[in-house]
Amino acid sequence: MSDGPSSVPIVDLAHDPHRDVVDHNHVAALATEVTDICHRSGFMVVINHGIPQDLIDSVFEFMPRFFSLPEEDKRSIDKLNSPHFRGWEAVGSEYTNGRPDLREQIDIWSEWPSRGRPAQPHYLRLLGPNQWPPLTLIDGFEDLMKQWYADMGALANRLLGLLSLGLGLDQDHIVGAFGAEPMSLTKLIHYPPTPEGSAGVNAHHDAGFLTVLAPGPTPGLQVQLADGTWHSLAGVPGGLIVNLGEMLQGITGNYLVATPHRVITDQERFSAAYFQGPSLDFPLDLLPLAPKYAAAVAASPRHSGAGYMARREETESGVGDMASSHIVATYGEQLWNYFSRSYPRNMARHHPDLS
Repeated sequence: MSDGPSSVPIVDLAHDPHRDVVDHNHVAALATEVTDICHRSGFMVVINHGIPQDLIDSVFEFMPRFFSLPEEDKRSIDKLNSPHFRGWEAVGSEYTNGRPDLREQIDIWSEWPSRGRPAQPHYLRLLGPNQWPPLTLIDGFEDLMKQWYADMGALANRLLGLLSLGLGLDQDHIVGAFGAEPMSLTKLIHYPPTPEGSAGVNAHHDAGFLTVLAPGPTPGLQVQLADGTWHSLAGVPGGLIVNLGEMLQGITGNYLVATPHRVITDQERFSAAYFQGPSLDFPLDLLPLAPKYAAAVAASPRHSGAGYMARREETESGVGDMASSHIVATYGEQLWNYFSRSYPRNMARHHPDLS
């Protein structure tokens, strides 16, 4: 660990609202800046991002209200009761690389009609409803999350558009292929102080395409740099932290890589993360990139040697935490692997034929 916080590139997404015509030179320069940062570090802070501060404040006001409820009340939306892996979970319920994460959280996914257990491919079982707290316990949460999804999704799409442009593609190349039933995730997270030798969430890559995090004022998020050292991230007032997931790593042939990160905190901490994702059948084919991108990967040991989160069977056989070379064919398979390694109890309870 470094002694002090690490500086993270800050990207100003502001545009002039009085302009009637888009400044294409400004957009192109911003796309180049964002793509270069994502190639080099995979983490950045965005400011003037367009997410209303009132919305962020409302989410952070909700979290301590819900997480301070008696456990019996929180279990009204217990994730163990959801075959779609949605709802509240107690501290230690989720596993990362075979180790329990010392946090409690609510997982909310995009809602689509349930396909049921017979659904094929098997990952379509992940589609379904969320669990919402009863209004008698806490009011207004579902409406709050709908607004959160709309605003955070628009920001994530804008960032993916900039990455498309920065990679020499049309602005809608990535998002335009996301399909009719995109599956994005929000995690509302409560970290108690981390015991010595443990982690609020263990070192990992994110599974999806792009993550937008409202980190709150309490430190604890740490990023592993290319030299293997861990650094705490400094907060930026009004800023949101953006990092990449393994799906962008896969479709860019490792030009954009997912950066390992974890949380260790010495005080109570809340954060709210939004993970942008496509439809489950999104094919993880390489983007049609110019040869210079593959050449840049080949010239960089960090990029050419970047791995993926190990599947459960790989972890059990001794494969390193993020050293898998296995690339799945679809986003749905990626999510299924995530749930299999992270929630063995849920998998055994609801999907014993596949656990």
